Amino acid sequence: MATRHAEPRHVLVTGSSGLIGTGVLAELRRRGIGSTSLNRREYPDLDTDRAVVGSAADPEAVAEAIEGADAVIHLAAAPTPDMDEDHVVFSGNVAGTYVILEAAAAAGISRVVIASSINALGVRFSPHPVQPPYVPVDHLAPTQAADPYSLSKWVDEETARAAHRRHGLDIVALRYPLTGGFGDRLPDAFAGQWADPAEGAADLWAYLTTEDGARAAVDALQPREPGVHVAYVAAPTTCMPQDTTELLDAYLPDVPRTREFTGRQVPMDLEPARRVFGFSAPDLSVAELKERCRAGE
Repeated sequence: MATRHAEPRHVLVTGSSGLIGTGVLAELRRRGIGSTSLNRREYPDLDTDRAVVGSAADPEAVAEAIEGADAVIHLAAAPTPDMDEDHVVFSGNVAGTYVILEAAAAAGISRVVIASSINALGVRFSPHPVQPPYVPVDHLAPTQAADPYSLSKWVDEETARAAHRRHGLDIVALRYPLTGGFGDRLPDAFAGQWADPAEGAADLWAYLTTEDGARAAVDALQPREPGVHVAYVAAPTTCMPQDTTELLDAYLPDVPRTREFTGRQVPMDLEPARRVFGFSAPDLSVAELKERCRAGE
């Protein structure tokens, strides 16, 4: 096994004003790591050491922002297919990733983390009904992407592989599920799935808290193995009270299963995150989830 990268001293965080981005800045601060933020507009209240205003797809803005950094966490992207016109969502997301990786190589930076998504599979936003090819889904599952956002996330992962072949960068692409806090996104999302489990089937009833999503991004800057790694990061159990087998029988009965599931075990392969950068999220009971939703924390 290759030697793990040393902890970075200063990290460029693109899209640091977003939900996961603000969490990443807090996590870097907690670990005593400096940060530079790159966002499309100014955010005076960001907890960052240096802020640059510009687009991740603008080589000049990125060249300015990357000065002094020895690692990059790239989060900037349109997060859904309906944020803009289709071609703008796709081209903006893909161009930003390409420019960031080229700038990292030019600056002599060897490790980058990029935000991918479970939607690289193409299920949630598909214009036609599709299902995962099998469960637990893993990084080898073929994409069925047909919408501009999901396609952009799959292309981002291919762009990472090309950057490794071209420049030797070590890159981790994190496939995030539903991610949020108990004071913002998660209570409403959980309530919808508890009322109608079919709502969560496209995302396999998976979730991750913002804090754990941020921790995963910073942990992934120290991969134990060289190359490009696509890793699902999620809580080890679903947000649902039903056992996973019961949910699959009811809502995804035609999806092949490559193994059996125990209890509420999330139908995703989380092993690469554990193996490559030592990440795992807490296992919360449904009672704990409901209590944290009520408390809003």
